Order: sequence, then C-alpha cells, then structure tokens
Amino acid sequence: MKNYDVIVIGGGPAGMAAALKSSENGCKTVIVERNPFLGGILKQCIHNGFGLHYFGEEFTGPEYAKKFVEMIEKTKNLTIMTNTFVTNIDGTNVDITSQNGVDRLCGKALVLAMGCRERTAGNILLNGTRPAGIYTAGEAQRMVNILGKMPGKEIVILGSGDIGLIMARRLTLQGAKVKAVMEINPTTSGLRRNIVQCLDDYNIPLMLQTSIFEVLGDGRVEGIKYGKVDDRYNRIPSTTKTLKCDTIILSVGLVPETDLVDLPLNRVTKSVMVNDYLETANDGVFACGNFLHVHDLVDNVSLEGAAAGINASEYAKGKLSKGKVYSLTPDGVISYVIPNTVHSGEGEIEIRFRIRARIEKSNYVIEDESGNQIMKKYVMAAMPGEMQTIKLKRDLIKSNLTLKVVKL
Repeated sequence: MKNYDVIVIGGGPAGMAAALKSSENGCKTVIVERNPFLGGILKQCIHNGFGLHYFGEEFTGPEYAKKFVEMIEKTKNLTIMTNTFVTNIDGTNVDITSQNGVDRLCGKALVLAMGCRERTAGNILLNGTRPAGIYTAGEAQRMVNILGKMPGKEIVILGSGDIGLIMARRLTLQGAKVKAVMEINPTTSGLRRNIVQCLDDYNIPLMLQTSIFEVLGDGRVEGIKYGKVDDRYNRIPSTTKTLKCDTIILSVGLVPETDLVDLPLNRVTKSVMVNDYLETANDGVFACGNFLHVHDLVDNVSLEGAAAGINASEYAKGKLSKGKVYSLTPDGVISYVIPNTVHSGEGEIEIRFRIRARIEKSNYVIEDESGNQIMKKYVMAAMPGEMQTIKLKRDLIKSNLTLKVVKL
C-alpha cells in the first residue's frame, strides 16, 4: 500500500496538467497510466494547432506532449506509474496491477482523467458483412502516423468528427482517394476550420443527413450502399446509391471510459456529473478532460485538467471551501452544460456547454428560479461542433439556475 495526497488516473493532456498543478500546489501526487509512456492520444496527432491557448506557442501533438513530460520530470512530489492498470476504484483509493504485481494506492483526493474510446461498427449497428477494411479514425491515424501503414486506397469516412476530418486530409496527402465524408446529422460535428482546411481545400465531398445503409464485400470491403435520412434518422430508401470503396473509416463519436466508476452519469455526455469545482457526487473525487465531456481543443482539455488538479490538491489539504449549492440546468437548444451544480460565494465559474443546432444572433442567458436574467452573452453564430464557454460570478447565484438560448 502506498499513500499519496492526490492520485491522477490517466496520463493524457488532462491528467498531466492535473498532476502538475497538484504537485506544484504542494501535494504528493501520482499519475497512473496504462500505456508505457505519458501523452495519451497526442503521440499520433502529428498535425499542428496545439498549445496556443495553454503555452502561447503552436506545437504538433507529440511536441505538446513532450512539453508536458519535460515539466513533469522536473517536478518534485510527482510520481509516474506507467504500464499500470487500475482494476478497482474505492472512493479516493485505487487498486492497481503492473509488472510489479498488485497494490493499492490510498489518496486523500482522486482525479479521473481516463479519456474516452471511439465508438465502433458494433456500437452503431453498421449493417452488412464484417469484412476487413473497417477502422475507427483513431486506428487509421495510428496506422498512418505511427506504423507507417495505409489502411486502404479508396476510402469513405462516416461521421464528421474532428479526427475523421483530419484523417481525410492526411490520407489524401498520402495518396489515397477519399471519396466522401458522410454525416448523419444536418450539421457537422467538427470544427469549421477543419471543414475548410481538411475537406474544402482538397475537394472532398461532405454529404449531410447521409449514412451508410449496408457494407458490401466478403473478405474485404468492396463498397457501400448509402443514402439520405430524415430528421428522425430514418432511411429514405428512394435515395439509395452504391459507391465503390475498399475502406470505411468511422468518426462517429466517443464514449467516456467510465467502466470502473460507480457514479451517477449524465444522459447526454454519458459521463459523471460534477459541480463547479469539477468534483463528482463522491467527495474528493474530481473529473476532467475528455473523460468528463468531449472537447474540441486539447488546450481546453489541459486547462480543465489544471483546474481539477488545483481543486483536488486544495481538497487534500482541507482547504476547499464551498458556499451553498444550486443546480444548473440546460434548456432548449443547449445539449448539456458543465458543471451540473454551482456554489455561491466569491470568484468566477467557467461554464462549458454545447448546442444541438446552429444558432445566429442570439444571447446565452442564465436565469434564476424567478425567470430573472442574471447573466447574458451575445453570440453572432455558433455550431454544434464548437464548445461554448461563458463565465458567471458566484455572488450572482442565489437560486437554482437555467441556461438557455434567446434568439434576438
């Protein structure tokens, strides 16, 4: 048995930032990572665009990870456990197994930063046979950027998540023909800049409200039957067409790694619910990063991880004071909101949320129980693929709150 002030599960961008801030705040901290090295998915994200918000510099994914690792290696009170699997979570304690055997880590506070996994063909009930040539976007990215192998030559990408969009460009640059990116929703789920830089710049078709009806092929993918869907995702048979391809890449969403967590889950994010200190329903257990909800920028993952690390370390030292607690509920076009509960007091709360559909010339409004607007922020336009952020002063919180969009 080993004792720590703060235990961080996950060595990706959220976990590394959380562990750094915790140790810098004077707490004995440990990172538990199942891979042989820290960095998470960053090692295979060789494109640039990382670090501008967190470091004020632009890096590739591996460079961004290296920056964190170098900082961690110079930090006191911080232990790194790689090639180590968590087998059980018991409050703020965790059971682990590694090449050294089994052990228990006892902590005063715990940070959950395990990230998420990709949805597979089985998760979305993809119809047809089960031939070779069907990959998730992350698998394809690892093949190309780490292993130096191409998944195929004629490719269809299902889903418009950011990794799928980036892989459309990457595969094109490697000589493949990306025939189409198909999205079942009427709007894309990726950032607008990725639509422009990864699809428009390479003349790759984007087909909205379109999905794969059937996979064709026996030993290897030979093609697909695809077509339009209505607003309730029902197929429109009269629109069915056939397209030849040898590879299908899935960019159809992510699932938080909550298998070991026994906590209430949010029905939209499929992850735990937290308060404005990023603390879950279990005292001393905090959550952050893509484990909590899927972010569009890695910098925001790290910023959220840093906040969780500071709060966890303050809790471990017995200094995390809270005011009266109230609920914060999304309404209308707002899909979900983080945090789910907020505390009165001093300072500001950063609120992150997503919308279900495109909006224009509107206000984000927070109302109290009496319908009074205690805060509003104008937005010219916003898309579902973009994370939205607003700030709220704690001294304005005097009742349960609702976050909504009011069109002007």
